[in-house]
Amino acid sequence: MKVVYSEYALNQLEVIIDFLLNQVKIPPEKVIEIQNSILDKADSIIHNIHMGQKEEILDPLGQSHRRVIVNNYKIIYVIKNDYILITDIFDARQDPQKMKG
Repeated sequence: MKVVYSEYALNQLEVIIDFLLNQVKIPPEKVIEIQNSILDKADSIIHNIHMGQKEEILDPLGQSHRRVIVNNYKIIYVIKNDYILITDIFDARQDPQKMKG
């Protein structure tokens, strides 16, 4: 079992990092710490693939999305046959309806 990131999830992580650096003006060292905590939490899912709660707002997609939370961020994932697909990294301070796209 391995963790795989969708292009969309990686893009969202970049958006979060850019926002923290350029809008919130968080020091780069702290932003790296936040990024690493998100990636570490995502990687930890392989140790317990059912650790995340079901993400009910995405139920209509029929893919059994789950979420784990680190700080203010939701890591949205789907369990596949031989890997875990991270589909989104979402700032939980936003309107949850934005997760639907």
